[in-house]
Amino acid sequence: MFKNLFSNISPKRFYVFTSKVIPWTLIISIILIFYGLYLGLFSVPLDYQQGDAFRIIYVHVPSAWLSLFAYTSLFICSVVALIWRIKVFEVLSISSAKTGALFTFLALVTGSIWGKPMWGTWWVWDARLTSELILLFIYISIIALHNSFDDYRKGAKAANILAIVGFINIPIIHFSVEWWNTLHQGPSVMKFSSPSISPEMLYPLIYVSIGFTFYFITSIFLSARNTLLLRERNKQWVNSI
Repeated sequence: MFKNLFSNISPKRFYVFTSKVIPWTLIISIILIFYGLYLGLFSVPLDYQQGDAFRIIYVHVPSAWLSLFAYTSLFICSVVALIWRIKVFEVLSISSAKTGALFTFLALVTGSIWGKPMWGTWWVWDARLTSELILLFIYISIIALHNSFDDYRKGAKAANILAIVGFINIPIIHFSVEWWNTLHQGPSVMKFSSPSISPEMLYPLIYVSIGFTFYFITSIFLSARNTLLLRERNKQWVNSI
C-alpha cells in the first residue's frame, strides 16, 4: 500500500502540488508568527520572577520544538527514501536537515541569551543543552556527508543512513530533563492537562509555534522544489513549466 502511494509522488507532481501550497503556508506562517510575537512582546504581562527576560521564550521554545520536529521529518523521509528510493523524499530529507540545523542553531543562541540572566552564564554543560548541541553537529554531519559525493543519489543514501542512526538523540533530548538533574526547566508547555504556564502566556506561544511549523513546511518545500528543478533540469517536464 505504502509503495503504491509513494510511487505516485513524482518530481513533476510534487512541483505542481508545492506551487499551490507554498503561498498559503507562507501567509499562514507570517500571520501567526507576527500575531503571536505581538501578543508575547507587548500584551503579555511581566513574569513575576524573570521580568521581561522571559519573553525570549516566544522564539526559543518554537525553535527548540522545530529542531526536533525537523529531525523527525528527516528521519521519516530518510526511511522512505532508503526503502523505495524515491527522489522527492531524498530531497525532502536534505531540505529538512538544512532547515533543522538553522532552527537548532537559533534554539542554542536564544537559550544562551536566556540563560545569562537566569543562570549567570551563557553556557553550561547541561544534559538538555549538550544533547541539543550534539543535534546541531549531527545535522551538520548529514549535510556535509550528503555534499561529499559527486553522485547526489549516493550522497543522499549515505546521509539518510546517518540520519536514521542519529535519531537516537531525539528521545535523549526530549527526556533529558526527566532522566537527569539539570538546570534546564522541565516540561511546562506540553503538559496539556495542567500546563505550568498561564493561558495568557501560553496562547501566544502556541500561535508562534504553529507559525514556525508552517514556516518550516514552506522552507523545505521551497528548498526541495529548487533542488528537484536543478537535478531534473534536462527532463522534459522541467522545460515545459
